[in-house]
Amino acid sequence: QVNVVESGGGLVQPGGSVRLSCAASTAILGINVMGWYRQAPGKERELVATITSGGTINYLDSVKGRFTIYRDNAKKMVYLQMNSLKPEDTAVYYCRMVFTTYGERWGQGTLVTVSS
Repeated sequence: QVNVVESGGGLVQPGGSVRLSCAASTAILGINVMGWYRQAPGKERELVATITSGGTINYLDSVKGRFTIYRDNAKKMVYLQMNSLKPEDTAVYYCRMVFTTYGERWGQGTLVTVSS
């Protein structure tokens, strides 16, 4: 069974920062794409940031310059550093990994609430 598990999140004030982490439960090599998605109440899930095994990064326009995605291939982890948070960033954030062998796996989600 291959799983991905997020950590981080919680309540943060506007303008604050938080880092999300996501780990794969397997030491198997070959994770093609790692990424973060989010779903706000009443809205569809949207891509926030992705990073490929080759290091190509893609961001949602509204988070460019504020969020940074990076990965640690040795630890099979991906991170999302979120700075200058806004109330509209409030959402459940999901980690997604695409394994060469097993296909895609989603985490259970972690809630980030930006509020004063």
